[in-house]
Amino acid sequence: MEVTFLGTGTSHGIPVIGCGCAVCHSSDARDRRLRTAVHIQAPDISIAVDTTPDFRTQCLREGISRLDAVIYTHSHVDHILGFDDLRRFCELEKKDMPVFGSPATLSALRRVFEYAFDGSSKFPNYVRPSPRTIEGPFELGRLRVVPVELPHGRMVTNGFVFEKNGKRLFAYYTDCAGVPPEAEEAARGAEVLVIDALRHNAHSTHFTVQGAIEAARRIGAAKTYFIHMCHELGHAETEASLPDGIQLAYDGLRLDF
Repeated sequence: MEVTFLGTGTSHGIPVIGCGCAVCHSSDARDRRLRTAVHIQAPDISIAVDTTPDFRTQCLREGISRLDAVIYTHSHVDHILGFDDLRRFCELEKKDMPVFGSPATLSALRRVFEYAFDGSSKFPNYVRPSPRTIEGPFELGRLRVVPVELPHGRMVTNGFVFEKNGKRLFAYYTDCAGVPPEAEEAARGAEVLVIDALRHNAHSTHFTVQGAIEAARRIGAAKTYFIHMCHELGHAETEASLPDGIQLAYDGLRLDF
């Protein structure tokens, strides 16, 4: 299995419009961050987790020409507004697209993208979502996907743990300000933990760098990568300050399992 970080930035993206800070003007390519999402390529299935406003650009950059399913963490705009770009994947294979989300997330998708769900489209190979409500663990190809609930301000997001043959490979916990005990246990001992780390200063809906470090230590994954970083975190400087086994992810980074 290969996991590619399509984007690792916060909702503004980096560089931020109209910002003159050092990170926004950095020459380090790792400081250029599109909105946060990942692509999972297994031998038998191709999966996107979230479709950001940058989704088309991300797919072109990574050469993604096939998708078999999309999993949504939540319905904030920086995670869903690339939804319409799914039409090309439906067209290429003349198929519906399984779209997984919590009841609240699917309800929001139906509201925002009503044209795709109400059956009114005259074009058979336009966006053809096949909504799948997340109510517990589910199978995608030979992967088992275990959903967990994570606090994100006034809403709850879904994190996901991807397992194969009973082994916890990859835990993906974006957009969260905490990891409840059930979510810690679901990810414990995974090969890789990917977790939100917005900035150093406190935030009501996201982990700080220190908070993410503490959560990573409790979970005990072999390797941890931070995502959803804002422009207050320069890649080289921040990574140099992190404990062993913890790194910043960057756009285009690939992990092999």
